[in-house]
Amino acid sequence: MDMQTFPGPLVENKRLRLTLFCFLMAALFMATLDHQIVSTALPTIVGEFGQMERFGWIGSAYLLATCAVMPVYGKLGDLFGRKYVMIAAVMIFTLGSIACGLAVSMNTLIAARVLQGLGGGGIMVSIFAVTADLFEPRERARYQSYSSLMLMASGAIGPVLGGTMSDLFGWRSIFLINIPVGAIVLTGLLVFLPYRRPTRQPKIDYAGALLLAGAITSVVLVADGSELFGSLVSAGSLSVLAGGLACAVAWVWVERRAPEPIVPMSLFANRSFSLFLLISLTSGAVGIGMINYFALFLQNTTGLSPSSAGLLFIMLTGGIVCGSLTAGRLISRTGRIKIFSLASAGFAVTALLAFTQIQPGTPLVLICALMAFHGVGIGLGQQVPIIGVQNMVARGDVGAATGAVTLSRMAGASIAISIYGAIIAAALPRAVGAIPGVGDIETLTPLLLSAMPAATRQAVAEIYTLAFHPLFMTAAGIAGIGLIAAAAIRSIRLPSAKAG
Repeated sequence: MDMQTFPGPLVENKRLRLTLFCFLMAALFMATLDHQIVSTALPTIVGEFGQMERFGWIGSAYLLATCAVMPVYGKLGDLFGRKYVMIAAVMIFTLGSIACGLAVSMNTLIAARVLQGLGGGGIMVSIFAVTADLFEPRERARYQSYSSLMLMASGAIGPVLGGTMSDLFGWRSIFLINIPVGAIVLTGLLVFLPYRRPTRQPKIDYAGALLLAGAITSVVLVADGSELFGSLVSAGSLSVLAGGLACAVAWVWVERRAPEPIVPMSLFANRSFSLFLLISLTSGAVGIGMINYFALFLQNTTGLSPSSAGLLFIMLTGGIVCGSLTAGRLISRTGRIKIFSLASAGFAVTALLAFTQIQPGTPLVLICALMAFHGVGIGLGQQVPIIGVQNMVARGDVGAATGAVTLSRMAGASIAISIYGAIIAAALPRAVGAIPGVGDIETLTPLLLSAMPAATRQAVAEIYTLAFHPLFMTAAGIAGIGLIAAAAIRSIRLPSAKAG
């Protein structure tokens, strides 16, 4: 695998570099948190605006917009410089947050979430690209691990924080809190982030950007086809799929001929680039996509309250912290990355298969240990795809490559969430009416369940246990694909600072 030559850090002063990195982490946490924080506030929002059938779009609109613009922002950073592109993304995100907080209807809230996502996608991509400019390849591994921690911590903290803020200050507070945070981040970027002028003249690939956005949008819509169109094989779903395939084919044709393509097709000439994208896709499906389903599984099989079940996520997050920091330091010391991708996927397969053995009454200490084990696995491999592609492409393509990897992770999470949801939805209806006193098992909340007789709670736990077994098997299969891809990557060693 070809390694790029590191041109020297964007900021020479180490203390200034770390200060800037802290502002980057604040921006990343703000952007990724907004996908999760809204989940526990949804019932309150629906209670105010109504339109229950559209509440899913409050989350989907943000994720859809985020995924659609990620590769575009990466390319814009390569062409115009990362400073002003990232500042623009933070401004768009903050304006979207204000619009969300001032929404007067479900439609205006969904539109505001799209605006917010257009900025959030740019923040995530730009941060990883700026980190690549700040640190030499081996040192970068350590700091990319901190970025991965922010991604996972936002997923674990978001639902709890959203519910607490909604209860104390109203649901609008979860969006308006971004105003002071966004202002602080903008100030930090303006003061501390230098502008590095790109070495080539910008030529925007508008057609490629539109076609790629269309293809990505279609994938997300098809993944949510059962909710939007009633079935994955309905006329609506198939029409969207056909449109997406047409956009994808046209995009490849355009990118081969564009002078400055959004994602240069030459990157795919290196087999490892495609493998890293596949690894990132599977890690997103297993690491991010499973979080909400772990919460549902734990609450309905252990009888824990939402807040108590949330405490188990401390074990997951703790494992992620340990795994990510350990991998970052060892990669920085040895320059090896393949082993961590292999270990991460191997841990995931083992943990998810072990979850199929959990039954009602399984000791909580064992569940805690399994959550921690799974977290370590996630942490070990989170930064590997980004580090890998950033060190195999030319410096002028770092933003585009980073955008592609980040997109694949979020797309993997989005698609997996829909697949997991379809599995649970297909399994639970078979139990409707099978439990005395329970008309529709899907409408049971933890509070309602806690007030029911012990025999009813046991029956519900058994139903959910059976429903989740195929979900865990599916997730283990996805992790297995990541394991195969990791094994196929050529073993490399990152260059040291002296070598760069």
